[in-house]
Amino acid sequence: MPIKPRERLIVALDLSSVEAAKAMVTELGDAVSFYKIGYQLAFAGGLAYAQTLTGAGKRVFLDLKLHDIGNTVAQGVKSVARLGATFLTVHAYPQTMQAAVEAREGGLRILAVTVLTSYDDRDLKAAGYDAPVKNLVAARAEQARILGVDGLVCSPEEAANVRSIVGPEMVLVTPGIRPAGAEAGDQKRIMTPGDAIAAGANYLVVGRPIIAAADPRAAAEAIVADIAQQAAKEN
Repeated sequence: MPIKPRERLIVALDLSSVEAAKAMVTELGDAVSFYKIGYQLAFAGGLAYAQTLTGAGKRVFLDLKLHDIGNTVAQGVKSVARLGATFLTVHAYPQTMQAAVEAREGGLRILAVTVLTSYDDRDLKAAGYDAPVKNLVAARAEQARILGVDGLVCSPEEAANVRSIVGPEMVLVTPGIRPAGAEAGDQKRIMTPGDAIAAGANYLVVGRPIIAAADPRAAAEAIVADIAQQAAKEN
């Protein structure tokens, strides 16, 4: 079934307390139905809050980027499944992906992170990788497809190429989304919402352009409108 434009927006609750997250969710109201919880909020009570969100009918993406020995990853995945989350991230290393896929339960879907959107070719070289970002993302996407991972997190700049590798079934989630005129911040591989959808993304993760906006609800609605406009062109 086609994903509704509003459901394709995932708002990153990159906030330092559950109280701040609750206030933001209240302000956004029915404009947003899907939220991402990462390290900042997870380590401040956000894992328990994830259950509150799912209990209220919202969908949750736990961006924990698990990466450890197989058994540790598997047990972590099983614990996350009990929280009712829709998505959980792991780093796209073969052993990690395989352990997560084998341990997933219920409706939890595993997303593999290819290369962080704050990295460019120079950053990879400094970390000891010989391949450029494009090649490493492609290699990890192919490994994830073979291992049966549910989806990938990649930059919108790589979305079209990744889609050609993994086909139409795997979910592509793209951070690094910036509306036209917005500041890039610490992101290096970015794209507008409409362009990211056109490139093959299923879901867009947006944080600061919404939660730091003077009117977060209006900012969210504008992004949903951009998604809807692009989706209409494709139908």
